[in-house]
Amino acid sequence: MPWVRALLRGQKVYAKADEAGRLVSDGGRVEVRYKPNDGRKYGAREDNLKVVPGELLPDDACGAAEAVEKKEGEAKGASATKSAGTSRAKASTSEERKAAAKAAHDAAPPLAPGQLVAYADGACTGNPGPAGLGVVVVDGDRRIEISEYLGDGTNNIAELTAILRAVGAVEDTGKPLLVRTDSQYAIGVLQKGWKAKANTDLVAQVKDVLKRNKTRLEYVPGHSGVALNERADELAREAVRSRRTTRRAITKSE
Repeated sequence: MPWVRALLRGQKVYAKADEAGRLVSDGGRVEVRYKPNDGRKYGAREDNLKVVPGELLPDDACGAAEAVEKKEGEAKGASATKSAGTSRAKASTSEERKAAAKAAHDAAPPLAPGQLVAYADGACTGNPGPAGLGVVVVDGDRRIEISEYLGDGTNNIAELTAILRAVGAVEDTGKPLLVRTDSQYAIGVLQKGWKAKANTDLVAQVKDVLKRNKTRLEYVPGHSGVALNERADELAREAVRSRRTTRRAITKSE
């Protein structure tokens, strides 16, 4: 499920939400994180949370985590132990889903005659913060790699712009394109009818480009060993680190 930014008694947190940006509660409590990747998961009463208007963050905005003692005075001991076990089970399920998605990717049928494939990824430090994108386009024996620094932005902006650059890289060929992305947010707002709360102009632009260029999107699991997706991620992170934009074409002989 996606995440939203929220205020918990004045402190900024990440909170679980549905595709419409509404808080998702379990037994009256909403899963929250004070930091996205510190491995700690908390629960907060829904009526103590105030959603901060803005964009919907993808489900991988926060990494796997284990429950810890609640900051709202919940009972310790058995309750915390049970929550920790549930969190570990969820993390395991997430890894199983990624493994299944990778297996499906590896077993996917060959591309249609003349169809090209691209892997697009975005990266951001701080979210918002310095952002970059990485794209790998495969056209027969030729490969195009793009690493582009975007300046300050969000992870969602980087993901959407990466898809835009993937299409632009082969737009003049007139060939149909399959873009593989690990951004469920991008697929949601571009293909599944999710309502974009932010980046509306960019979403509309990408939708138009996809339609005009016979392009469709396909989910690929992130950080699960899909080689070209890992390469796109590396190019995006390199753009953020170096604050540079590069593009190069590679042939199999190189």
